[in-house]
Amino acid sequence: MVAYLRGRVLTTTAETMIVDVNGVGYEVYCSGAAFAKAAVGGTAELYTHLQVKEDGITLFGFASPKEKEMFLRLISVPGVGPKLGIAVLSSMSGDDFAAAVATADVKRLSAVKGLGKKTAEKIVLELHGKISAAEVISAGGGELGGYAGGGEDRLSASDEDAVSALMGLGYNRADSVRAVRRAHDGGARSTEEVIMAALRSGV
Repeated sequence: MVAYLRGRVLTTTAETMIVDVNGVGYEVYCSGAAFAKAAVGGTAELYTHLQVKEDGITLFGFASPKEKEMFLRLISVPGVGPKLGIAVLSSMSGDDFAAAVATADVKRLSAVKGLGKKTAEKIVLELHGKISAAEVISAGGGELGGYAGGGEDRLSASDEDAVSALMGLGYNRADSVRAVRRAHDGGARSTEEVIMAALRSGV
Protein backbone atom coordinates (compact mmCIF):
# COMPACT_ATOMS: atom_id res chain seq x y z
CA MET A 1 0.00 0.00 0.00
CA VAL A 2 1.26 3.49 -0.88
CA ALA A 3 0.92 5.57 2.32
CA TYR A 4 3.46 8.35 1.72
CA LEU A 5 5.18 10.05 -1.21
CA ARG A 6 7.99 12.58 -1.44
CA GLY A 7 9.20 13.82 -4.79
CA ARG A 8 9.34 16.58 -7.38
CA VAL A 9 6.09 18.02 -8.75
CA LEU A 10 6.11 17.64 -12.54
CA THR A 11 2.68 19.05 -13.47
CA THR A 12 -0.63 19.98 -11.85
CA THR A 13 -4.27 20.22 -12.89
CA ALA A 14 -7.24 21.60 -10.98
CA GLU A 15 -7.52 18.33 -9.04
CA THR A 16 -4.26 16.41 -9.40
CA MET A 17 -0.51 16.66 -9.36
CA ILE A 18 2.04 14.29 -10.86
CA VAL A 19 4.88 13.62 -8.47
CA ASP A 20 8.17 12.18 -9.69
CA VAL A 21 9.54 9.76 -7.10
CA ASN A 22 12.87 8.32 -8.27
CA GLY A 23 11.78 8.37 -11.90
CA VAL A 24 8.25 7.06 -11.35
CA GLY A 25 5.41 9.55 -11.87
CA TYR A 26 2.47 9.22 -9.48
CA GLU A 27 -0.80 10.98 -10.33
CA VAL A 28 -2.39 12.08 -7.05
CA TYR A 29 -5.77 13.70 -6.36
CA CYS A 30 -4.87 16.27 -3.73
CA SER A 31 -6.58 18.34 -1.05
CA GLY A 32 -6.39 22.12 -1.08
CA ALA A 33 -3.86 22.08 1.75
CA ALA A 34 -1.62 19.67 -0.16
CA PHE A 35 -1.73 21.93 -3.23
CA ALA A 36 -0.91 24.96 -1.08
CA LYS A 37 2.33 23.32 0.09
CA ALA A 38 3.57 22.34 -3.37
CA ALA A 39 4.48 24.00 -6.67
CA VAL A 40 5.59 22.74 -10.08
CA GLY A 41 9.31 22.08 -9.89
CA GLY A 42 9.27 21.98 -6.11
CA THR A 43 9.16 19.10 -3.67
CA ALA A 44 5.85 17.62 -2.53
CA GLU A 45 5.44 15.60 0.65
CA LEU A 46 2.12 13.76 0.66
CA TYR A 47 0.39 11.39 3.03
CA THR A 48 -1.63 9.18 0.74
CA HIS A 49 -4.60 6.85 0.55
CA LEU A 50 -4.74 4.23 -2.20
CA GLN A 51 -8.16 3.26 -3.53
CA VAL A 52 -8.35 0.04 -5.54
CA LYS A 53 -11.50 -0.61 -7.59
CA GLU A 54 -12.39 -2.87 -10.50
CA ASP A 55 -12.12 0.04 -12.93
CA GLY A 56 -8.77 1.31 -11.71
CA ILE A 57 -6.46 2.48 -8.94
CA THR A 58 -6.59 6.04 -7.58
CA LEU A 59 -4.20 7.78 -5.21
CA PHE A 60 -5.33 10.62 -2.91
CA GLY A 61 -2.86 12.96 -1.23
CA PHE A 62 -2.95 15.07 1.95
CA ALA A 63 -0.76 17.66 3.62
CA SER A 64 -0.58 15.89 7.01
CA PRO A 65 -1.48 12.64 8.78
CA LYS A 66 -4.26 14.53 10.59
CA GLU A 67 -5.83 15.65 7.31
CA LYS A 68 -5.62 12.09 5.98
CA GLU A 69 -7.37 10.85 9.12
CA MET A 70 -10.19 13.35 8.55
CA PHE A 71 -10.52 12.08 4.98
CA LEU A 72 -10.77 8.47 6.15
CA ARG A 73 -13.50 9.44 8.60
CA LEU A 74 -15.35 11.27 5.85
CA ILE A 75 -15.36 8.34 3.44
CA SER A 76 -16.51 6.00 6.23
CA VAL A 77 -19.89 7.76 5.98
CA PRO A 78 -22.28 5.88 3.65
CA GLY A 79 -22.70 7.79 0.39
CA VAL A 80 -19.45 9.76 0.71
CA GLY A 81 -16.85 8.59 -1.76
CA PRO A 82 -13.19 9.61 -2.05
CA LYS A 83 -13.82 12.24 -4.74
CA LEU A 84 -16.41 13.93 -2.54
CA GLY A 85 -14.13 13.60 0.47
CA ILE A 86 -11.35 15.38 -1.41
CA ALA A 87 -13.83 18.08 -2.48
CA VAL A 88 -14.71 18.72 1.17
CA LEU A 89 -11.06 19.01 2.20
CA SER A 90 -10.36 21.28 -0.76
CA SER A 91 -13.14 23.62 0.38
CA MET A 92 -12.19 23.69 4.07
CA SER A 93 -9.26 22.67 6.24
CA GLY A 94 -9.29 19.54 8.38
CA ASP A 95 -9.64 21.80 11.45
CA ASP A 96 -12.63 23.58 9.93
CA PHE A 97 -14.23 20.24 9.06
CA ALA A 98 -13.74 18.97 12.63
CA ALA A 99 -15.34 22.15 13.97
CA ALA A 100 -18.27 21.95 11.54
CA VAL A 101 -19.01 18.37 12.60
CA ALA A 102 -18.61 19.10 16.32
CA THR A 103 -21.01 22.06 16.10
CA ALA A 104 -23.42 20.26 13.72
CA ASP A 105 -22.97 23.06 11.18
CA VAL A 106 -24.90 21.49 8.29
CA LYS A 107 -25.07 24.82 6.44
CA ARG A 108 -21.30 25.13 6.36
CA LEU A 109 -20.84 21.57 5.12
CA SER A 110 -23.58 21.74 2.48
CA ALA A 111 -21.87 24.80 0.96
CA VAL A 112 -19.25 22.42 -0.48
CA LYS A 113 -19.83 21.89 -4.20
CA GLY A 114 -21.43 18.49 -4.80
CA LEU A 115 -22.36 18.01 -1.14
CA GLY A 116 -26.10 18.43 -0.61
CA LYS A 117 -27.92 19.14 2.61
CA LYS A 118 -28.98 15.52 3.11
CA THR A 119 -25.42 14.23 2.78
CA ALA A 120 -24.17 16.99 5.10
CA GLU A 121 -26.77 15.94 7.67
CA LYS A 122 -25.65 12.32 7.29
CA ILE A 123 -22.01 13.31 7.87
CA VAL A 124 -22.95 15.15 11.06
CA LEU A 125 -25.15 12.26 12.23
CA GLU A 126 -22.43 9.66 11.62
CA LEU A 127 -19.43 11.60 12.93
CA HIS A 128 -20.84 13.90 15.61
CA GLY A 129 -19.30 12.85 18.92
CA LYS A 130 -16.51 10.94 17.19
CA ILE A 131 -14.30 13.99 16.66
CA SER A 132 -11.89 14.25 19.59
CA ALA A 133 -11.53 17.25 21.87
CA ALA A 134 -7.93 17.71 20.73
CA GLU A 135 -9.04 17.97 17.11
CA VAL A 136 -11.63 20.62 17.91
CA ILE A 137 -9.17 22.60 20.07
CA SER A 138 -7.06 23.39 17.00
CA ALA A 139 -9.99 24.61 14.91
CA GLY A 140 -10.90 28.23 14.31
CA GLY A 141 -13.57 30.45 12.70
CA GLY A 142 -17.37 30.24 12.69
CA GLU A 143 -19.31 33.06 14.25
CA LEU A 144 -21.35 32.54 17.37
CA GLY A 145 -24.32 34.71 18.16
CA GLY A 146 -24.75 36.87 21.24
CA TYR A 147 -24.63 35.40 24.69
CA ALA A 148 -27.85 35.79 26.60
CA GLY A 149 -26.44 35.06 30.09
CA GLY A 150 -28.54 34.32 33.14
CA GLY A 151 -30.24 30.99 33.79
CA GLU A 152 -29.91 27.94 31.60
CA ASP A 153 -33.34 28.55 30.08
CA ARG A 154 -32.03 31.86 28.67
CA LEU A 155 -29.29 30.36 26.51
CA SER A 156 -29.34 31.68 22.95
CA ALA A 157 -29.64 29.27 20.02
CA SER A 158 -25.95 29.82 19.27
CA ASP A 159 -24.96 28.98 22.83
CA GLU A 160 -27.08 25.84 22.64
CA ASP A 161 -24.98 24.82 19.62
CA ALA A 162 -21.83 25.23 21.70
CA VAL A 163 -23.35 23.24 24.58
CA SER A 164 -24.37 20.46 22.17
CA ALA A 165 -20.84 20.33 20.77
CA LEU A 166 -19.35 19.94 24.25
CA MET A 167 -21.89 17.26 25.10
CA GLY A 168 -20.91 15.52 21.88
CA LEU A 169 -17.35 15.45 23.22
CA GLY A 170 -18.51 13.59 26.32
CA TYR A 171 -19.38 16.27 28.89
CA ASN A 172 -22.74 16.51 30.67
CA ARG A 173 -25.14 19.38 30.01
CA ALA A 174 -24.74 21.19 33.33
CA ASP A 175 -20.95 21.32 33.04
CA SER A 176 -21.21 22.31 29.37
CA VAL A 177 -23.55 25.22 30.14
CA ARG A 178 -21.24 26.49 32.88
CA ALA A 179 -18.24 26.17 30.56
CA VAL A 180 -19.96 28.17 27.81
CA ARG A 181 -20.72 30.97 30.26
CA ARG A 182 -17.16 31.00 31.57
CA ALA A 183 -15.85 31.10 28.00
CA HIS A 184 -18.01 34.14 27.22
CA ASP A 185 -16.85 35.83 30.42
CA GLY A 186 -13.30 35.29 29.19
CA GLY A 187 -14.05 37.01 25.88
CA ALA A 188 -14.73 34.02 23.61
CA ARG A 189 -17.21 34.74 20.81
CA SER A 190 -17.00 32.19 17.98
CA THR A 191 -18.25 28.65 18.50
CA GLU A 192 -14.75 27.24 18.25
CA GLU A 193 -13.34 29.87 20.64
CA VAL A 194 -15.98 28.89 23.19
CA ILE A 195 -15.22 25.18 22.80
CA MET A 196 -11.47 25.70 23.01
CA ALA A 197 -11.80 27.88 26.12
CA ALA A 198 -14.11 25.34 27.74
CA LEU A 199 -11.78 22.43 27.03
CA ARG A 200 -8.73 24.31 28.22
CA SER A 201 -10.48 25.10 31.49
CA GLY A 202 -11.25 21.41 31.95
CA VAL A 203 -15.01 21.97 31.49
